[in-house]
Amino acid sequence: MIDLFANYPLGLGYDEMFEGKDQPRPHYRQLYQRLKELKPKDFALKKRQADQAFLRQGITFTVYGDAQQTERIFPFDLLPRIIPNSEWRTIEEGLRQRVRALNLFLLDVYGEQKILKEGIIPRELVESCMHFRKEFIGFRPPKDIYIHISGIDIIRDDTGTYRVLEDNVRCPSGVSYVLENRMVMKHLFPDLFSDMRVRPVDHYTTQLLQNLRYLAPESRENPEVVLLTPGVYNSAYFEHCFLSLQMGVELVEGRDLVVESDRVYMKTTTGLEPVDVIYRRVDDDFLDPEVFRSDSVLGVAGLMRAYRAGNVALANAIGTGVADDKAIYAYVPKMIEFYLKTTPILPQVPTYLCLHDDDRRYVLDHLSELVVKSVGASGGYGMLMGPMASKTQLEEYRRRILAEPRNFIAQPVVQLSLHPTLIHHAEGQMTLAPRHIDLRPFVLWGQDVTASPGGLTRVALKEGSLIVNSSQGGGSKDTWVLYGEG
Repeated sequence: MIDLFANYPLGLGYDEMFEGKDQPRPHYRQLYQRLKELKPKDFALKKRQADQAFLRQGITFTVYGDAQQTERIFPFDLLPRIIPNSEWRTIEEGLRQRVRALNLFLLDVYGEQKILKEGIIPRELVESCMHFRKEFIGFRPPKDIYIHISGIDIIRDDTGTYRVLEDNVRCPSGVSYVLENRMVMKHLFPDLFSDMRVRPVDHYTTQLLQNLRYLAPESRENPEVVLLTPGVYNSAYFEHCFLSLQMGVELVEGRDLVVESDRVYMKTTTGLEPVDVIYRRVDDDFLDPEVFRSDSVLGVAGLMRAYRAGNVALANAIGTGVADDKAIYAYVPKMIEFYLKTTPILPQVPTYLCLHDDDRRYVLDHLSELVVKSVGASGGYGMLMGPMASKTQLEEYRRRILAEPRNFIAQPVVQLSLHPTLIHHAEGQMTLAPRHIDLRPFVLWGQDVTASPGGLTRVALKEGSLIVNSSQGGGSKDTWVLYGEG
């Protein structure tokens, strides 16, 4: 027999699986017992099978700036993260509430701007955002939906409280790993899914396609949907291929599309085919050289003319990026109160805006105690972990904050919850050790707002690390949301 939990340490923070020594939480008891019964050779075999499955499927990501290796196999941990039904209901309602408020904010700032006129959010904060598109003030997207696909990052702190850490509403990635993780785990542990009554996630692409078709001009009975990718060198190219295949839609690059008479067409071997909806994985700046960056070769000249004319729908809508600016994040609770007349279901992390004099002074005085983030960065880049930073790094960020205060926010260090994670030792042994995790649920908006059960649990594979991004050495786990409490 194998006892993976023999030397598993507790007391390092909130542990998702354990209440105490050899005391798993109720929703983990069945998994715990199954793992305790595994023989060493059986567990090692399942690990090899998982790795081989990911290798065969080509489940990869790209690390920008890595000259030695363009693509890497996405690290996957065999122990799933489990969320009981009662916890998921709260998370789900909190996500729906938050995305609705963010969408109302976008409709407002590109419309009447009531929240700015009433001083709830400073006008300068919105208008100075690099993703705010002034040229689209007065434009309303199809069905008044800006945020068709969102990935909301959630953490659980050392008190066990779920908190929103970040909003991703431009081109959120990672859902392909959710679906692939589940396929691998169902192959390795088929009985557990039925025994534990795990909610399925494989309907995601069906719902996504249905939502995209919902956006099409009403004159089209069988709308043509395409997925627009920047190309093979994009970090999420595997996901673009995966989603287009699962939805049964064409994967296109900008060179595959053309605009004629304010209509978008796809080039095919039999001629031009009209396109009604574009699920774009290309940022605003590169979508149309006539309107945004004139040097872009990733987009389609004239696309914005077709968009304004109502002849094509884009998901997500142009200008959504202002809603996931890390400085705007600080005001989401006020958005919820302003637009929905209620209080936030999910709390978030206290945030200091370096643009504000008092906040900036506090941040500079406590730089070694805080996490500092660049408002436009992602993937774990542009971040300073104050307690782990050198004097040189602290001074560099001090200079950067003083030079461009609008571009930085700061937050207290949050001790993310811990989860048992498989660790391989040099001598060939495998044990379980606690590693920090977060959660990125994916929210879709069509005729209704829906959250796919669970999402992407990311895990920091380095001991003590709080950075879970794959580009920074992180991996992922399957996320099991139960129909019951376990």
